[in-house]
Amino acid sequence: MQRLLVADDDFEIRDLLEFDLSHSGYTVETAKDGEEALQKALTGNYDLILLDVMMPKMNGFDVCKNIRLSKPETPILMLTAKGTINDKTQGFNSGADDYIVKPFDIQEVLLRVRALVRRSNSSKKEQTVSQEILKIGDIELFPDSLETEVKTKRIKLTPTEFEILYCLMQHFNNAVSLAVLLNEVWGYNSDDDVRMLRVHVGGLRQKIEHNPKIPEYLHTVTNVGYKLTPFGDEAE
Repeated sequence: MQRLLVADDDFEIRDLLEFDLSHSGYTVETAKDGEEALQKALTGNYDLILLDVMMPKMNGFDVCKNIRLSKPETPILMLTAKGTINDKTQGFNSGADDYIVKPFDIQEVLLRVRALVRRSNSSKKEQTVSQEILKIGDIELFPDSLETEVKTKRIKLTPTEFEILYCLMQHFNNAVSLAVLLNEVWGYNSDDDVRMLRVHVGGLRQKIEHNPKIPEYLHTVTNVGYKLTPFGDEAE
């Protein structure tokens, strides 16, 4: 049975999530502040962590950053009332995989949880598939450490950045639609999440491109989505 950690200083939200997630077949543990969440995250083995942002003792962004240092593979879903694009960008830059704004629909939370857990489990299985593309041109992927190497530069990625780059590598030199990316990376396709995808792509460009404003590898295809040119032979 998959284990989840729910961290939120609001008892009613914590109780609601624990109840619904438990009845959906998950084993759920809870934390009431940032320090407790970090301590449990670092000492326990969880299939997913649901993390509030505004918590006492340590905010969710800092908790997320610290988790990523030692548990880069654990999916993190942020639940917060801070819903501006800047807040979401900060959350993703901290290492979050997905972001839901309060007040939320519990069915939406369950959908996101299932998608992230399924994606994480699928990624572990796919590491043994011989036909997958992990190296081409200037780019190489390292699934065990969630890293990429571009030319000779080794770069640490978040799980979501890794999945986006992995997906684009499987379709290198071809345009991949936003719908396909959302479905392959998150396991569902929602128009509401296109902006979230673009934020992650922006973060990925910051890491792999010499000049993110003039990308060599990760190109926008107008009215379609994105294309990866692993030999860096095109300019946008």
